[in-house]
Amino acid sequence: MQIKKITTIPPDESIVLIGKKTSDFHKYHLTEKELQFIKIRIKEKETQITVNQYNKWIFIQLINKEKLKHQIFENLRKEANKLHSTINNHKIETITLIDIENKCDEVLVFAEGLVLSNYQFLKYLKKPKEKKFSLKKINIYSPSLTDNRIKQLQILTQSVFYCRDLVNEPLSYLTAVQLGKEIQKLGREAEFLVEVFNKKKIETLKMGGLLAVNKGSIDPPTFSVLEWKPKNAVNKKPFILVGKGIVYDTGGLNLKTTKNMDTMKCDMAGAATVVGTFYCISKSKIPVHIVGLVPATDNRPDGNAFTPGDIIKMYNGLTVEVLNTDAEGRMILADALSYAKQYDPELVIDLATLTGSASAAIGTQGIVAMGTAKQETFNQLKNSGLNVYERIVKFPFWEEYAEMLKSDIADLKNIGGKVAGAITAGKFLEKFTDYPWIHLDIAGPAFLETAESYRGKGASGVGVRLLHDFFKKQAHEN
Repeated sequence: MQIKKITTIPPDESIVLIGKKTSDFHKYHLTEKELQFIKIRIKEKETQITVNQYNKWIFIQLINKEKLKHQIFENLRKEANKLHSTINNHKIETITLIDIENKCDEVLVFAEGLVLSNYQFLKYLKKPKEKKFSLKKINIYSPSLTDNRIKQLQILTQSVFYCRDLVNEPLSYLTAVQLGKEIQKLGREAEFLVEVFNKKKIETLKMGGLLAVNKGSIDPPTFSVLEWKPKNAVNKKPFILVGKGIVYDTGGLNLKTTKNMDTMKCDMAGAATVVGTFYCISKSKIPVHIVGLVPATDNRPDGNAFTPGDIIKMYNGLTVEVLNTDAEGRMILADALSYAKQYDPELVIDLATLTGSASAAIGTQGIVAMGTAKQETFNQLKNSGLNVYERIVKFPFWEEYAEMLKSDIADLKNIGGKVAGAITAGKFLEKFTDYPWIHLDIAGPAFLETAESYRGKGASGVGVRLLHDFFKKQAHEN
């Protein structure tokens, strides 16, 4: 998708006039009958109006000013998704967005909605061209919009697409080893550093959680370390992102049902979000020092798989009584969170499709959060969540929940009881941290079984836009 700022409006291209009910539409080559038609539609409270001029289309997009700013922006992204369907139905290849009220922020989020709606994963189709969307180019005519902001949007949406691609890949291609190779490839492209630990190195480090989960697999695990450290970084101590990289989850010996296993290629969405975020931040040259940690393996029920009743010694020396092998994500994240201590981090954020409980609690509409960071940091993350409409719901993190993880024969169990599963998973991870930390459970929105507007169907790329906004704010950029 090409996005370009233009200084003159092309006379023969389809256009979108983005404005208000009271905007003056006379100067955009509309006839009196067409202008009268638009007035009628506005009175009928339509927000998106279509005019067919036969050689081109003119679309009117009205901005709803009766809502809060973040709601206005989200509404425009969703309106863009509706328009995208019309564009594709009419096989339109180039569309020009015209900012008739000098509202460049609104025009930019409308463009964002169009671009994100245009994503497709067609790699495995025999004839992908037959199903490919028609839209190839977006022109933007806006006096106050800078080329740099358009470039940043291009980078951001491409980063979301890379994240979606990784999550949509099947295990037949994306093993833990291949995930490491994909991270290295994107690191070369975006110029961030990548080191991938192989199984021998992981064994030397005694990462017991990652090795235990990997015991049921014929493929070796990997542990990827990513770093972006610009000379002008605003933070003295690094921010660290940790992503769960279970490239496929059968549940291990606690085997999932077929229905619950069908989409489990998405269980590495946390890892994909970390990778997409790194691509975005490094490509955008955002001046923050960040480190990424991605433990990766699949979780299968092979003859040597770890079992309920096993006691695993973790990277930090704690012992864990395994009571459910389908609670494997926390096992590999625990080793990564312990490994993060050596960096003396400013803040650690982990992302994981960790629990069905998080999804059951709030569905696909938001991200469950908890942790030990200051409330101010949570507030900053929540504000970023509103800006991009990847909303954060902070769960209670009371010490009583940790009581549910006590074991008679080890330092802790890997599951709690029947209730508060998302929280007890977080309390488990807390045992492996001693720094400001936020846990983001993205189990609900990471992979969508039905299309949800511009987020599409399948991998949504959730988290990339959220963290991009958050780190921009940390770097004091607007």
